[in-house]
Amino acid sequence: MAAGRYRRFLRLCEEWPVEETKRQRDLGTALRQRVAQAFREGENTPIADPEACDQMYESLVRIHTNFYKNKYPRLKDTTFTGVTVEDCRMILATDILKQMEDMKKGTWRRLRERFSAKKPEEDSK
Repeated sequence: MAAGRYRRFLRLCEEWPVEETKRQRDLGTALRQRVAQAFREGENTPIADPEACDQMYESLVRIHTNFYKNKYPRLKDTTFTGVTVEDCRMILATDILKQMEDMKKGTWRRLRERFSAKKPEEDSK
């Protein structure tokens, strides 16, 4: 029976999209890593708690198929602030978050990094 569970999780991993804008913070990537970790021996992996495994699979399928989004449709596709889904995706992109992190640095630190004679990788040597 573990082989069937393993195949179902693999099929779910194949269907789950990877969002390139969220490098190393994507749910699809995390799911693939967890499945690889949980099923180290592939189809021969012994499952300690089959009920919990099935429940986890069913929960992930509901997320993947937008079960609750379809069950409880929203009247508008914006938040109370007026931000759209596309705006949220753009704000949460890894590149934008890195730019915001750079903006948080103090002026003195930015100037020091910019005009320093050494490159950051040389400091670690």
